Amino acid sequence: MCGEKILAIDEEISIDWNHLNVIDAAGKLVFPGFVDSLVHITGGGGEGGFDTRTPEVNVTDLTKAGVTTLVAALGTDSISRSLPNLLAKAKELNGFGLSCYVYSGSYHLPIKTITESLQSDIMLIQECIGVGEIAIADHRGSQPSYRQLATVAADARVGGMLSGKSGIVSIHTGPSCECLGLLREVVEKTSIPITQFYPTHINRSQKLLDDGIDFTKKGGYIDLTTSSSPSSFEFGEIKCSKALKYFLENDGDITRISFSSDGHASLPEFDSKGQLKSIDIGLESSLFEEVRDAIIEEELDIALALKVITSTPADILKLPTKGRLKVGFDADIVILDRTNLSVETVISRGNIVLENSEPTVKGRFE
Repeated sequence: MCGEKILAIDEEISIDWNHLNVIDAAGKLVFPGFVDSLVHITGGGGEGGFDTRTPEVNVTDLTKAGVTTLVAALGTDSISRSLPNLLAKAKELNGFGLSCYVYSGSYHLPIKTITESLQSDIMLIQECIGVGEIAIADHRGSQPSYRQLATVAADARVGGMLSGKSGIVSIHTGPSCECLGLLREVVEKTSIPITQFYPTHINRSQKLLDDGIDFTKKGGYIDLTTSSSPSSFEFGEIKCSKALKYFLENDGDITRISFSSDGHASLPEFDSKGQLKSIDIGLESSLFEEVRDAIIEEELDIALALKVITSTPADILKLPTKGRLKVGFDADIVILDRTNLSVETVISRGNIVLENSEPTVKGRFE
């Protein structure tokens, strides 16, 4: 590695340089830095009142989890949580050596933006790569019509095309019975391609997972959420590691499915009348924990399982130097203990941010 890039990969590398720093990773596993496509870096929630607002993320919450690249979003609360604050927090994390991007908008339509339009946000704000997470099939969303969603998707698509970004539309998929029906309606009735949408929380139920698998077979992408509340599995949620195995057993394409942590989001549980019963917080550490369970408990191939938090989200988000260990790519590297798959060293953009499982970079107020 030199600067922020991978300079060479070979059996032997000879460099005549007095200031070379050698990291001995003999006997270890070396992975690309993890890509987390949905983190609520400024906190989220508030579904139970002001005292249920979740806190902001710390840089060490990410580095200890092996996350070197992430996309930040607002959620249910776009009143006390603002896009300017989200962007400022992303710039803070980037200043500590991570690669943090943002989505414009929030759960609700019509969307709020930082500049005068969504196209301008994506085109003119370096960190902005798309819009979301827009809520569908959820009582907390704005219940958009297919025309409203199509208009937002078209704006995001044009903004992405003109700036060389993904212009992706992150979709929060709630528990209602319509599942991904609204996305299908947009695709069927307009010229918006199915790949413009990136629906998450698809492991919320077996019905939604099956609908998601069909969605990928029609050319779309889906994302599974690794953070879960303690009682969520009792109400039908499927553990990500098990959902991934099920997806592959049903002829799913690994390049069309990813994991995200939903880190620092609130994880509310509602009763049948929509009343809040309990609330928890999403953890970034759950991202690799679920991949590790897929490898150890579900006995999936390491290289295959790893794609859901490396190359696949990087490709979907059109981050061309992320998600792989290749010459010329960003020097984002995670070194793990081979015996228990614990994260030992994390390098982000060429800088060591975790060493011997201890953070070497911390936020100013941590």
